[in-house]
Amino acid sequence: MFDVTGLYASYGQAAVLHDVSLSIKPGEVVTLVGRNGAGKTTLLRSIMGLHRDCRGAVTMEGKRIETFSPNQRAKAGLGWVPDNRGIYASLTVAENLTLPPIVGKDAWSLNRVYDAFPALKERRSSMGTQLSGGEQQMLAIARVLRMGARLLLLDEPSEGLAPVIVHSIGRIIREAKEQGLAVLLVEQNVKFAATVADRHYLLAQGRVVEQLSNKDFQLREHELLEHLGM
Repeated sequence: MFDVTGLYASYGQAAVLHDVSLSIKPGEVVTLVGRNGAGKTTLLRSIMGLHRDCRGAVTMEGKRIETFSPNQRAKAGLGWVPDNRGIYASLTVAENLTLPPIVGKDAWSLNRVYDAFPALKERRSSMGTQLSGGEQQMLAIARVLRMGARLLLLDEPSEGLAPVIVHSIGRIIREAKEQGLAVLLVEQNVKFAATVADRHYLLAQGRVVEQLSNKDFQLREHELLEHLGM
């Protein structure tokens, strides 16, 4: 469904990504694991078209999209959930959910979103500025599901959140997977990553240095925690 091939990215003269290649199938959750500064967020931003100082092939369902604008990539089915959540602070929860266009046939209905995220239903008339960090994260994920994205790009969705919220986010990721959506997840929380992912790419200094099945990932959890400095 989705492939990145030979991706390079830079910030001016500083090279960040070096010949990165990865693939994700429908109904698969893949994580990017690495130390801070390894290039994980830059990779997601490059895939979404938000980081322009990059080159390489980005293919979705057999179609090359690396020349597309971020808006065109969203319409093609990429759903971007940045680490700062990116919700509209001056709009209500309901407005945040209904303002973006529907881009895919598997878009979640508003009722389904509210069933999956009861807290958002309760806060549907609240402004974005009135939401907690966990509620904002749920809203950011719910919005791309409401749009009908087929590949979700999630940047550190569990960061700084209470365990009960992290558990809810894991449940939603697994539900999206069961629906056949693909998920590319940047995640520092190794234990959380192991509960949702099928495969893991280990990034170091901007390169993919290893690809692990979830079973091998779990067996090497202690080693990976040391690698991440955690």
